[in-house]
Amino acid sequence: MTPVSRRTFLLRSAEVGLGVAAVGLVGARLLRGEHEPWDARAFPPPGASRVAVLPAASYTGDLEGTVSDGLRAVGADLRGRSVLLKPNLVEYDAGTVINTDPRLVAAAVVAVRRLGAVDVVVGEGPGHRRDTEFVVATSGLADALGAVEAPFTDLNTAAMAPRRLESHYTGLRDLWLPEPVLGADVVISMPKMKTHHWAGVTLSMKNLFGTMPSRLYGWPKNVLHWAGIAQSILDITGAVRPAYAIVDGIVGMEGDGPIKGTPVDAGVLVFGNDPVATDVTATMVMGLDPERVDYLVEAGRFLGQADPARIRQEGEDPEAVAVPFSVLPRWRRLQVGAPADEGSGGPDAPA
Repeated sequence: MTPVSRRTFLLRSAEVGLGVAAVGLVGARLLRGEHEPWDARAFPPPGASRVAVLPAASYTGDLEGTVSDGLRAVGADLRGRSVLLKPNLVEYDAGTVINTDPRLVAAAVVAVRRLGAVDVVVGEGPGHRRDTEFVVATSGLADALGAVEAPFTDLNTAAMAPRRLESHYTGLRDLWLPEPVLGADVVISMPKMKTHHWAGVTLSMKNLFGTMPSRLYGWPKNVLHWAGIAQSILDITGAVRPAYAIVDGIVGMEGDGPIKGTPVDAGVLVFGNDPVATDVTATMVMGLDPERVDYLVEAGRFLGQADPARIRQEGEDPEAVAVPFSVLPRWRRLQVGAPADEGSGGPDAPA
């Protein structure tokens, strides 16, 4: 293969991505003349999935026990497995709730060890701040991981290798994934429950943007933004294939997320063995309608279960514990009961 410079890679990716993004999720497969934009051999039809919504009023107390209970409730099998925990670590700003809380990440380390994992690593590739060490230290994550003797790996700078895409929304042929992601037996996505000014909501699937190395894809993952956020969410999830999710909804973020929003006490943790089912359920907890989140609807066609009737709910009823999250005007149509045409929406609407 002829070597390609990073500059050439970025330019070619932008050209392809802009063309795909311009025609939207459905138009992409028509542009390519394909029946479906994924390989059916790689993505069998979604079956029944398990999600657990557990009450969690604070980040103190027996958080390790709650995480263990949640993972057991969704049938997590971690015995003898190597696990990569992928929290949301975007930026540090004192007094905000941008990131997955470090205490929850540390509790998850303890919990997965209790469930038999033989190796646990925490990894993230922040897309906003280039100095990952700064964010890890100032956010408190370094101290929290030190207390449970868990290593952190910077996915922005780790060695990487290509993985051929088996879904085709971005127009990219493959994605370069860090070796800690490729080498893990189990990837667990640990997002913060937040609204998002471009994607509407950001949960376990959107959180996987942080597995894309910024030294190749740019800050803030520019190549993937050019290719379309919704399109990239679908292709990245199809490439990484996270086994489980733990959504930090103890304190979430509403409004102008994922960075400038305001805290909201949702008081729950959401666990799942299917990223689509997890995100559908978490969206319901946020008082939003998952059937109006375009990328969730499309993901339900091949990546996981989006039909609430086929999601086995453990713990709390997501609608009964729902805490309505405020959204930007362009996303008002996502709110339960809002007119479907209220707000412009769109995954790539300008900030």
